Amino acid sequence: MSERPRLTVAVLMERRRQPSQWEDWRFRVAEVTLDAGGFGSEPRLLRDDGDTAQWLYPGLQVALYRDEAEGYYLNLSTGQPVWFVMWRVDETEPPVPRPELVTVSYNEAGRLLDAQERVDNLPLPDDVRAGLQAYADEHYRPEPKRRQRPASFRTPEQR
Repeated sequence: MSERPRLTVAVLMERRRQPSQWEDWRFRVAEVTLDAGGFGSEPRLLRDDGDTAQWLYPGLQVALYRDEAEGYYLNLSTGQPVWFVMWRVDETEPPVPRPELVTVSYNEAGRLLDAQERVDNLPLPDDVRAGLQAYADEHYRPEPKRRQRPASFRTPEQR
């Protein structure tokens, strides 16, 4: 059995202090980039000026699974394929955002959203998109239609 395809990525998370009068903090996924090992292995604070802080989280694995091929196809068939990043906030003072999972499956992202998780997305680079397209082309097979139209909906020539 061959090993499943994997990418290693790094995620840049950002926190802003009081971006509006209604919220104390705002968090966002600022960037997802391929990680060839040059970012180290531990998360680290890159910047904190009191108003804006950024953390780099290297070494997150994005594995491709055959049974998620439909989710990859759905992601690719949108206008702009994306990384989906599920993240949480450590309730420290001040709070710290951290990514938990990165995927390229539309279906997996939908399941996470259904479970009330925070999921943001950022565009996929062209080279990752091309590799994902090749994987989806190889493994995605649409399910055949199981229902047939009732005879009453068919024209006499079709019956």
